[in-house]
Amino acid sequence: MSEQTFDPAADPQAHLVAADGQRPAPTGFWSRLAASNLMVTVLAIVTAMLIGGVLIAMADPKTQDAAHYFFQYPWDTFTYGFQAIWHGYVALFEGAIFNPHTAASGTLAGYFNPISETLTNATPLILGGLSVGLAFRAGLFNIGGQGQVIAGAICAGFVGFHWQLPYGLHLLLGIIAGILGGAAWGGLAGLLKAKTGAHEVITTIMLNYIALYLLAYLLSVKGFQKPPYGQAISYPVHKTAQLPPLLGGSVRVHAGLILALLAAWFFAWLIDRSTLGFRLRAVGANQFAARTAGMNVENSYITVMLIAGALCGLAGVSQILGTNTQLTGDIDAGIGFDAITVALLGRANAKGIVAAGLLFGALHAGGTQMQSATGTPIDLVQVIQALIVLFIAAPMLVRAIWRIKGTGTGIGGQMAKGWNG
Repeated sequence: MSEQTFDPAADPQAHLVAADGQRPAPTGFWSRLAASNLMVTVLAIVTAMLIGGVLIAMADPKTQDAAHYFFQYPWDTFTYGFQAIWHGYVALFEGAIFNPHTAASGTLAGYFNPISETLTNATPLILGGLSVGLAFRAGLFNIGGQGQVIAGAICAGFVGFHWQLPYGLHLLLGIIAGILGGAAWGGLAGLLKAKTGAHEVITTIMLNYIALYLLAYLLSVKGFQKPPYGQAISYPVHKTAQLPPLLGGSVRVHAGLILALLAAWFFAWLIDRSTLGFRLRAVGANQFAARTAGMNVENSYITVMLIAGALCGLAGVSQILGTNTQLTGDIDAGIGFDAITVALLGRANAKGIVAAGLLFGALHAGGTQMQSATGTPIDLVQVIQALIVLFIAAPMLVRAIWRIKGTGTGIGGQMAKGWNG
């Protein structure tokens, strides 16, 4: 058999073939884009939306009725299905970004209410995602966001409705109280991990239950429960302790969004530029190598859980001093667990977490509008969120579906490498 040779005219990159027969990494812009994690993320979202569209069509009553005579006249099924998908996603956009019907009123609320709802929903999700992402970078799985949010909300709420202070001081102390409450709750899990080796997943789950039932108890006793003591709801937070609205009182977005963006900046600085961040990343990459290098792994666990808890506590602050003004049994609003999804989608990166928080905030805000305008079950929004994370976790599946070349590491692989890639 004759030896095969390459013709440079037929293959201009033939001279770049390595000795092992493998071509180098793609160098063109579109080739690099196709091989990047960004492309996988975008295609994962698109794929999830397409599957979500099929589910919307299947849940539509007219499409279901037309499906009964599909083989006699299939066009009705496709027509009604497409209309259901179109109206559903239009309503989702109008509820999350811009609604021309309310904008026609010419008021500030009419123009900005949809995007305001998106930003309001995204604020605690960003803070919770930063908390989970920071723990990921140190090799820990902080599943205790719910308890830390509740602890922060309890402390901030108590300062907010029990103390009488001037506006600036009252708000500042409420924010500090919430941060300290969340930090104490998260730090307890870190302390147990460092001193006893207790797995953080177990301890944080148990601390979630403790915080949840502690809140239920507090909302049944005088001093927390609002008179006439018939409902599990606290006193309202004083005006002097509330986060100011960013666009006036006609829309709900408040200064908690600024706190979330500042926290994202702090996260990026801590991880990428500080000595502490380097130590946390080293521990997350390989705790045994970090210990050999002289790093105190146990102190790193305590430190990272203190900071992670503080970030979730800040999410609790945004809930009680911004979005709501009274403590209730559902003050956490599922933020603790949604934050895990945000951190995974954002790949434990500050910019990615902010983008993921905005996306999920938009889905939450638009899902309510979609349900009210079209009757589409809001549970389908949760399905779309789950599908996004599923496809993000399986990048090779996304590449196979869309027939794009390249290699990528899924979420599990990134966690195994300490999210340092």
